[in-house]
Amino acid sequence: MSTQEPTRCSWCGTYPLYMQYHDEEWGRTTHDEKVFFEFLTLEAAQAGLSWITILRRRENYRTAFANFDVQKVALFDDTDRARLLNDAGIIRNRLKVDSAIRNAQLFIQVQQEFGSFNNYLYSFMPEGKPITTYNGPQVSTSESDAISKDMKKRGFKFFGTTICYAFMQATGMVNDHIPECAFR
Repeated sequence: MSTQEPTRCSWCGTYPLYMQYHDEEWGRTTHDEKVFFEFLTLEAAQAGLSWITILRRRENYRTAFANFDVQKVALFDDTDRARLLNDAGIIRNRLKVDSAIRNAQLFIQVQQEFGSFNNYLYSFMPEGKPITTYNGPQVSTSESDAISKDMKKRGFKFFGTTICYAFMQATGMVNDHIPECAFR
């Protein structure tokens, strides 16, 4: 008697860490500010790399970036920068480290302006809601274009439209599980 695996989106393959991320997080709507900051930081770190590279280091990022406490990260100074650039558990790219700290400061400014980062993000979404209609594989949309453009104007780094769209997928602003996926 064989047990058949549930149907999953093909991108996660059979790698356990990818499967767990796909099954438990990807595409699930959140409105949690801490989760938004975590994925803002992780997606920016991923720029030019594979997502699995970041998933493998996720716990190290949690430790290095004060468990994604945006208030603490926004106060990181040169001592913290040096610590991060010497931390083999994260991507030690000076531009990405600097952007994580600056993005934390800008994240707080957006929270102050809009009441929350969630309010800001969803102001770009149709009717202020997640997109749940599957439109096939995409790397960007008009919404990710608009969010990315506005965030760049505000000074955010490492958040182009493709990274923004991956952020939207990760946080459930868009549900891109294929229709046959058991985890949709």
